[in-house]
Amino acid sequence: MRILITGGAGFHGSHIAEKWVADGHDVTILNTYSDEAAKNISSYTPHVRVVWGSVTDTEIVEKTSRSQEVIVHLAAHINVDESLAVPHRFLDVNIGGTLNILEVIRRTGARLIFASSCEAYGHAVKSPVKESAELRPYSPYAASKAAADRMCFAYSNSFGVDVTIVRPSNVYGERQKSGRDGAVIPIFTNLANAGKSLKVFGTGQQRREYTHVTDIVQAYDLILRRDDLSGLAINVGSGETPSIVEIASFIAERTGVDVTHEPPRPGEVPGFHLDSSLIRSYGYEPKVEFWDGLSSYLDSTSS
Repeated sequence: MRILITGGAGFHGSHIAEKWVADGHDVTILNTYSDEAAKNISSYTPHVRVVWGSVTDTEIVEKTSRSQEVIVHLAAHINVDESLAVPHRFLDVNIGGTLNILEVIRRTGARLIFASSCEAYGHAVKSPVKESAELRPYSPYAASKAAADRMCFAYSNSFGVDVTIVRPSNVYGERQKSGRDGAVIPIFTNLANAGKSLKVFGTGQQRREYTHVTDIVQAYDLILRRDDLSGLAINVGSGETPSIVEIASFIAERTGVDVTHEPPRPGEVPGFHLDSSLIRSYGYEPKVEFWDGLSSYLDSTSS
């Protein structure tokens, strides 16, 4: 199958690309260049076509989308804190980039698998959260993903575009971005490995549902292989919802550092977990238990 993966050199995009290359698919990756992105795909670069560019560039999107049977749209700005500082960047990429993809597949007839986010739900009134729940985003990042999510739904209804919307829980594992705009697990891990204290915002009782990247790959592969999911939104979670302070304490105990507390951050929801019964009905079953996955991740970064 001919597949374009936008954001395919990113964290979970690179894992998905690696799986599909191994399975014999004809994979093209569209990604903005960074040394980190190039490293993510270095082990299988000879077996994929890589185009360095942005989904905001209509010409590049048009050229890379030609003759593709499936477009998996993962490219996005994803950090909540960064979205508070520069919200327009998230609107340009997450909404504008998605619109570019939708316009292309409206003309070509390719199938779209769109990566939305559990953050689009905001602070859910009821938990576990079903796909039918209202989207009530709290941050500019979450709002941009919710808008792109609903734009995909609108194109499905208005133009008959074949689109499946994936709403994954928080993903973690090897290759996840750290640093100022990174995710909490690699940020904590890097601080701990440097002997620094782990900063928890607020009480740390905020809970997130975490799914290991290998399980997310399994979910996308399952969705790719089905042809009866057009117009659907599909939650993908593990059912495991550790608190931030529990994660910090686990890493701190393993590495001998302290945990400190900072004032709460704006735009952060208390937490919830997803109802993933729909994808489970298709045969999806997460295989990596959270604390085992976190322990393996810590081992991989300390070697």
